[in-house]
Amino acid sequence: MAMGDIRDRYDFAHLVFLLIRPSNHSNIYPLYCTTYPQEWTSLYLRKNYFEIDPVIDLNQTGFLPVDWSDLDRRSVRTRAFFREANAFGVGRHGMTVPVRGPRGERSLFSATSNLPRSQWRKLSDSSSHDFQILSYYLHEKVLCLSGLRKNGGYRKLSRREQECLQLLASGMVPKRIASTLRLSESVVRLYLRLAKRKLNAATIYQAIARASFLEIIQP
Repeated sequence: MAMGDIRDRYDFAHLVFLLIRPSNHSNIYPLYCTTYPQEWTSLYLRKNYFEIDPVIDLNQTGFLPVDWSDLDRRSVRTRAFFREANAFGVGRHGMTVPVRGPRGERSLFSATSNLPRSQWRKLSDSSSHDFQILSYYLHEKVLCLSGLRKNGGYRKLSRREQECLQLLASGMVPKRIASTLRLSESVVRLYLRLAKRKLNAATIYQAIARASFLEIIQP
Protein backbone atom coordinates (compact mmCIF):
# COMPACT_ATOMS: atom_id res chain seq x y z
CA MET A 1 0.00 0.00 0.00
CA ALA A 2 1.45 3.40 -1.02
CA MET A 3 2.21 5.95 1.68
CA GLY A 4 -0.13 8.44 0.03
CA ASP A 5 -3.01 5.97 0.17
CA ILE A 6 -2.44 5.32 3.89
CA ARG A 7 -2.24 9.05 4.57
CA ASP A 8 -5.49 9.77 2.75
CA ARG A 9 -7.34 6.83 4.29
CA TYR A 10 -6.65 8.04 7.83
CA ASP A 11 -6.83 11.75 7.00
CA PHE A 12 -3.28 12.54 8.09
CA ALA A 13 -1.34 15.47 6.66
CA HIS A 14 1.86 13.51 6.06
CA LEU A 15 3.53 10.18 6.81
CA VAL A 16 7.19 9.26 7.03
CA PHE A 17 8.90 5.92 7.56
CA LEU A 18 12.57 5.97 8.50
CA LEU A 19 14.81 2.93 8.84
CA ILE A 20 17.52 4.11 11.20
CA ARG A 21 19.63 1.05 11.90
CA PRO A 22 19.37 -2.14 9.85
CA SER A 23 20.82 -5.26 11.46
CA ASN A 24 24.49 -5.83 10.53
CA HIS A 25 24.46 -2.66 8.42
CA SER A 26 25.39 -0.04 11.02
CA ASN A 27 27.05 2.23 8.46
CA ILE A 28 24.24 2.26 5.91
CA TYR A 29 22.64 5.66 5.32
CA PRO A 30 19.09 5.84 6.73
CA LEU A 31 16.42 4.60 4.32
CA TYR A 32 13.18 6.57 4.22
CA CYS A 33 9.82 6.89 2.53
CA THR A 34 7.74 10.03 3.02
CA THR A 35 4.92 12.21 1.74
CA TYR A 36 6.67 15.36 3.05
CA PRO A 37 7.29 18.14 0.50
CA GLN A 38 10.46 17.45 -1.46
CA GLU A 39 11.83 20.86 -0.50
CA TRP A 40 11.63 20.01 3.21
CA THR A 41 13.11 16.52 2.74
CA SER A 42 16.05 17.95 0.76
CA LEU A 43 16.66 20.66 3.35
CA TYR A 44 16.45 18.13 6.19
CA LEU A 45 19.06 15.90 4.56
CA ARG A 46 21.31 18.79 3.50
CA LYS A 47 21.40 20.28 7.00
CA ASN A 48 21.60 16.83 8.62
CA TYR A 49 18.66 17.51 10.91
CA PHE A 50 18.97 13.93 12.17
CA GLU A 51 21.27 15.44 14.81
CA ILE A 52 18.69 17.82 16.28
CA ASP A 53 15.32 16.23 15.46
CA PRO A 54 13.97 14.92 18.81
CA VAL A 55 11.82 12.39 16.96
CA ILE A 56 15.00 10.49 16.02
CA ASP A 57 15.76 9.89 19.70
CA LEU A 58 12.53 7.88 20.01
CA ASN A 59 14.29 4.90 18.42
CA GLN A 60 15.83 4.35 21.85
CA THR A 61 12.49 4.23 23.68
CA GLY A 62 9.77 1.57 23.92
CA PHE A 63 7.20 0.36 21.42
CA LEU A 64 4.18 2.59 22.03
CA PRO A 65 3.20 5.64 19.93
CA VAL A 66 4.59 8.93 21.22
CA ASP A 67 2.70 12.19 20.67
CA TRP A 68 4.97 15.01 19.55
CA SER A 69 3.50 17.26 22.22
CA ASP A 70 5.51 15.14 24.70
CA LEU A 71 8.83 15.79 22.96
CA ASP A 72 11.47 17.93 24.64
CA ARG A 73 11.45 21.30 22.86
CA ARG A 74 13.32 23.32 25.45
CA SER A 75 16.41 24.01 23.35
CA VAL A 76 16.51 26.97 20.99
CA ARG A 77 17.67 24.76 18.10
CA THR A 78 14.78 22.35 18.57
CA ARG A 79 12.17 25.11 18.65
CA ALA A 80 13.70 26.66 15.53
CA PHE A 81 13.67 23.26 13.84
CA PHE A 82 9.93 22.80 14.44
CA ARG A 83 9.16 26.35 13.28
CA GLU A 84 11.03 25.67 10.06
CA ALA A 85 9.21 22.35 9.60
CA ASN A 86 5.84 24.06 10.09
CA ALA A 87 6.78 26.65 7.48
CA PHE A 88 7.04 23.79 4.97
CA GLY A 89 3.62 22.39 5.96
CA VAL A 90 4.94 19.30 7.74
CA GLY A 91 2.12 19.49 10.29
CA ARG A 92 1.48 21.11 13.67
CA HIS A 93 0.81 17.80 15.44
CA GLY A 94 2.33 14.37 15.10
CA MET A 95 2.88 10.94 16.58
CA THR A 96 5.63 8.39 16.08
CA VAL A 97 5.85 4.63 16.64
CA PRO A 98 9.39 3.35 17.36
CA VAL A 99 9.96 -0.14 15.92
CA ARG A 100 12.60 -2.61 17.09
CA GLY A 101 13.23 -5.71 15.04
CA PRO A 102 14.44 -9.03 16.48
CA ARG A 103 17.93 -8.56 15.03
CA GLY A 104 18.47 -5.05 16.34
CA GLU A 105 16.84 -3.16 13.46
CA ARG A 106 15.38 0.22 14.41
CA SER A 107 12.86 2.30 12.51
CA LEU A 108 10.35 5.09 13.09
CA PHE A 109 6.91 5.59 11.55
CA SER A 110 5.38 9.04 11.97
CA ALA A 111 2.10 10.72 11.08
CA THR A 112 1.36 14.44 11.18
CA SER A 113 -1.77 16.57 11.14
CA ASN A 114 -2.91 20.17 10.90
CA LEU A 115 -6.26 19.51 12.57
CA PRO A 116 -7.24 21.45 15.72
CA ARG A 117 -5.78 19.77 18.80
CA SER A 118 -9.10 18.28 19.98
CA GLN A 119 -9.70 16.67 16.57
CA TRP A 120 -6.09 15.52 16.41
CA ARG A 121 -6.51 13.75 19.76
CA LYS A 122 -9.55 11.91 18.45
CA LEU A 123 -7.77 10.96 15.23
CA SER A 124 -4.63 9.70 16.98
CA ASP A 125 -6.65 7.74 19.55
CA SER A 126 -8.87 6.09 16.92
CA SER A 127 -6.00 5.17 14.61
CA SER A 128 -3.40 4.12 17.20
CA HIS A 129 -4.10 0.37 16.92
CA ASP A 130 -3.90 0.36 13.11
CA PHE A 131 -0.92 2.69 13.17
CA GLN A 132 1.15 0.33 15.30
CA ILE A 133 0.40 -2.60 12.99
CA LEU A 134 1.22 -0.50 9.93
CA SER A 135 4.53 0.56 11.44
CA TYR A 136 5.69 -3.04 11.77
CA TYR A 137 4.28 -3.97 8.36
CA LEU A 138 6.26 -1.18 6.70
CA HIS A 139 9.32 -2.20 8.70
CA GLU A 140 9.10 -5.72 7.24
CA LYS A 141 8.33 -4.42 3.75
CA VAL A 142 11.26 -2.01 3.61
CA LEU A 143 13.74 -4.56 4.96
CA CYS A 144 12.66 -7.18 2.41
CA LEU A 145 12.46 -4.84 -0.59
CA SER A 146 15.86 -3.36 0.24
CA GLY A 147 17.40 -6.83 0.44
CA LEU A 148 18.34 -6.33 4.08
CA ARG A 149 16.20 -9.27 5.17
CA LYS A 150 15.13 -12.49 3.51
CA ASN A 151 11.72 -14.09 3.97
CA GLY A 152 11.38 -17.49 5.56
CA GLY A 153 12.60 -19.20 8.67
CA TYR A 154 9.35 -18.87 10.62
CA ARG A 155 7.60 -21.79 12.28
CA LYS A 156 4.14 -22.64 10.99
CA LEU A 157 1.24 -21.33 13.05
CA SER A 158 -1.55 -23.65 14.16
CA ARG A 159 -5.14 -23.00 13.06
CA ARG A 160 -6.07 -21.61 16.47
CA GLU A 161 -2.99 -19.37 16.57
CA GLN A 162 -3.92 -17.96 13.17
CA GLU A 163 -7.55 -17.43 14.21
CA CYS A 164 -6.61 -15.61 17.40
CA LEU A 165 -4.07 -13.44 15.61
CA GLN A 166 -6.54 -12.65 12.81
CA LEU A 167 -9.25 -11.59 15.25
CA LEU A 168 -6.80 -9.51 17.26
CA ALA A 169 -5.74 -7.78 14.03
CA SER A 170 -9.38 -6.93 13.34
CA GLY A 171 -9.54 -5.02 16.62
CA MET A 172 -10.97 -7.62 19.01
CA VAL A 173 -9.60 -7.85 22.55
CA PRO A 174 -8.63 -11.28 23.95
CA LYS A 175 -11.79 -11.49 26.08
CA ARG A 176 -14.03 -11.07 23.04
CA ILE A 177 -11.88 -13.45 20.99
CA ALA A 178 -12.36 -16.04 23.71
CA SER A 179 -16.14 -15.61 23.54
CA THR A 180 -16.15 -15.79 19.73
CA LEU A 181 -14.03 -18.95 19.59
CA ARG A 182 -15.59 -20.44 22.75
CA LEU A 183 -12.24 -20.66 24.50
CA SER A 184 -11.03 -19.35 27.84
CA GLU A 185 -9.27 -16.00 27.79
CA SER A 186 -6.10 -17.58 29.21
CA VAL A 187 -6.01 -20.05 26.31
CA VAL A 188 -6.43 -17.22 23.79
CA ARG A 189 -3.53 -15.34 25.37
CA LEU A 190 -1.45 -18.52 25.23
CA TYR A 191 -2.17 -18.91 21.49
CA LEU A 192 -1.16 -15.29 20.93
CA ARG A 193 2.09 -15.73 22.86
CA LEU A 194 2.90 -18.84 20.86
CA ALA A 195 2.16 -17.05 17.58
CA LYS A 196 4.39 -14.17 18.58
CA ARG A 197 7.20 -16.56 19.49
CA LYS A 198 6.89 -18.57 16.26
CA LEU A 199 7.00 -15.38 14.20
CA ASN A 200 10.08 -14.20 16.12
CA ALA A 201 8.29 -10.96 16.97
CA ALA A 202 9.17 -8.56 19.77
CA THR A 203 5.56 -7.38 20.23
CA ILE A 204 2.11 -8.63 19.30
CA TYR A 205 1.79 -5.75 16.82
CA GLN A 206 4.95 -6.93 15.10
CA ALA A 207 3.53 -10.47 15.03
CA ILE A 208 0.34 -9.21 13.34
CA ALA A 209 2.33 -7.19 10.81
CA ARG A 210 4.66 -10.07 10.04
CA ALA A 211 1.78 -12.52 9.67
CA SER A 212 0.05 -10.07 7.30
CA PHE A 213 3.23 -9.57 5.30
CA LEU A 214 3.71 -13.35 5.00
CA GLU A 215 0.00 -13.72 4.07
CA ILE A 216 -0.65 -15.97 7.08
CA ILE A 217 -3.55 -13.69 8.01
CA GLN A 218 -5.51 -11.08 6.09
CA PRO A 219 -4.46 -7.46 6.67
